Amino acid sequence: MNKGHLSEYFEGVGVKKLSVVDAEPKSSNQHEIGTTVPIRKFLGTEKKTFDVTYIWIGDEQEAITEQGWATHYNTREGKPRAAEYRFYYPTNSVTEIMSAGDTLFLAIRPDKTILFIVVPADSTIQNQLLWLFGMDEQPQLKFMVQEFSGDDDGKLDFISRFILDEIGIEFEDPNANSLDTIIERFGMEFPKTVEFSQLARLTLPEIEARDGPDLALLTWLNHEEAMFRRLEKRIVASRVEQGFLDGDSVDVDAFIKYSLGVQNRRKSRMGHSFENHLKAIFDAYELRYDSQVKTEKGKKPDFIFPGETEYNNSGFSVDLLTMLAAKSSCKDRWPQILPEAERIDQKHLVTLEPGISTPQTDMMHASKVQLIVPRGIFSSYSNEQQTWLWCLRDFVSLVESRQKSI
Repeated sequence: MNKGHLSEYFEGVGVKKLSVVDAEPKSSNQHEIGTTVPIRKFLGTEKKTFDVTYIWIGDEQEAITEQGWATHYNTREGKPRAAEYRFYYPTNSVTEIMSAGDTLFLAIRPDKTILFIVVPADSTIQNQLLWLFGMDEQPQLKFMVQEFSGDDDGKLDFISRFILDEIGIEFEDPNANSLDTIIERFGMEFPKTVEFSQLARLTLPEIEARDGPDLALLTWLNHEEAMFRRLEKRIVASRVEQGFLDGDSVDVDAFIKYSLGVQNRRKSRMGHSFENHLKAIFDAYELRYDSQVKTEKGKKPDFIFPGETEYNNSGFSVDLLTMLAAKSSCKDRWPQILPEAERIDQKHLVTLEPGISTPQTDMMHASKVQLIVPRGIFSSYSNEQQTWLWCLRDFVSLVESRQKSI
């Protein structure tokens, strides 16, 4: 097993655009998808029924998951005609939603279970999964296949694990022992996020923001996320071992409440962690800024450069003001930043979200929102999108040049 690599979680994946026959059995009286020679390397040529997790992820990354099965078989077995292999699936809550034109990812796990993942075509989540699985081409009606066999599939980083979360795969960090040593001081309590962020930077002394803000940001976030998940696993495991009982009965509501609390803590902590490391970068470059400044209509942009005093001074040149919103994930929520800091026409938005769809980035461009992503995530965007994207160093250079003019 290749710890920390995609091959630890998948043997291979097949990707295709669903046809009418694939996705709408009512019109064809079938529940089958034709397979190709490359994907049969993973499915085999003998009739076999697989355990399958069916997953639908929509535009807003709302997900539906259902456990089930599927059978791969030769429809012409025992007949003199050439073999014709099909992947038969039963009707369920996911297959009822999918339609022609959607994208199917058939991901085969090392234990031969399968993830049957359906997403809208040309969506952000489609782009993210293509990037995760190392596929450059857009899905066609025939399966494109990628095999994962070792070091050549690349080591998983923070953003890769972000996408694995979306499809319900829990990452097991290969550096668990060293992480345990770092977090031992916290026992069974979650520290404040700012304290955790600072520890992540202190335990990576070789990473300097001024050597490269994009690399520093992703490295710090990756390390802090690994530390947090390790501590979280210890704390959550202890709570689960205690059980969720109400007298002699299982307290389902208490379990659900606790589970939701775990998910909400993850999301909230990530946003704060993102801002903490951005501040460390701005401080390293000695940039002047204020965070959470109250502007018009009570809006609070994440960062105003050079600060609140200058923003509220009508005599200060608007050309020297810069507004930055920070969202670890954008989804369709980016228009929320448009009313923030009304004095500043051009908005800047930094995110960790890979592969945002072209329609969304086109709307950002038209709305005078400059999207910023760390350089290491650029490859998840199309070549056309990359001509317009900024990296974090681009933004730092802009603010530096403006502050030299003050």
